[in-house]
Amino acid sequence: MQLDSLQSQHQFHIRQRIRLMVNQYEVHSVAPDGTEGGLLAFAQQKRLAFKEQVTIYTDDSKQQPLLGFKARQRLDLAATYDVTDHAGNSIGLFRKDFAQSLLRSTWHVEQAGLPAVTGQERSMPVALLRRFIDSLSWLPYHFDFVAGGQPVFSVIKKWGLRDRYVVEIQHPQIDRRLVIAMAIALDALQSR
Repeated sequence: MQLDSLQSQHQFHIRQRIRLMVNQYEVHSVAPDGTEGGLLAFAQQKRLAFKEQVTIYTDDSKQQPLLGFKARQRLDLAATYDVTDHAGNSIGLFRKDFAQSLLRSTWHVEQAGLPAVTGQERSMPVALLRRFIDSLSWLPYHFDFVAGGQPVFSVIKKWGLRDRYVVEIQHPQIDRRLVIAMAIALDALQSR
């Protein structure tokens, strides 16, 4: 998919493939009727990496990287993740706010030329239930990402046997690749 076409998307569907040894995710466009459209990207979390790393490809053949994100540090509870394009050029970054995440998960997203974006779980009761009752960790969650009080994008986890998400983008200048990286990270890194 061309970058201009990807940037014109206002909604994505993301679903996790069920695999025992690796996290894999499919990113789909949304058809006019609201159902899942064509494959936009395919992600696979690198196995046994010293630093957390996820590569996102143009499709599930894994022949052409589209972007990736990688932790700057090892075993850091508030790690910063750099998001880069296929050539290694910076797209932006995201990081978990460890202190605020004790009760309600909070992430910060940065992209050059845009104000800082903060994403937080929408529901405090759901956030608390997921943290303190292990058997409820599967509960769906919703993240709202805002800048200056204005919505930028949201990630909504749907009910189901496997993890599925709807990503809605409100800000026209946010790089969709950065949004895809953050949405996948919510699933791949949220429990860390």
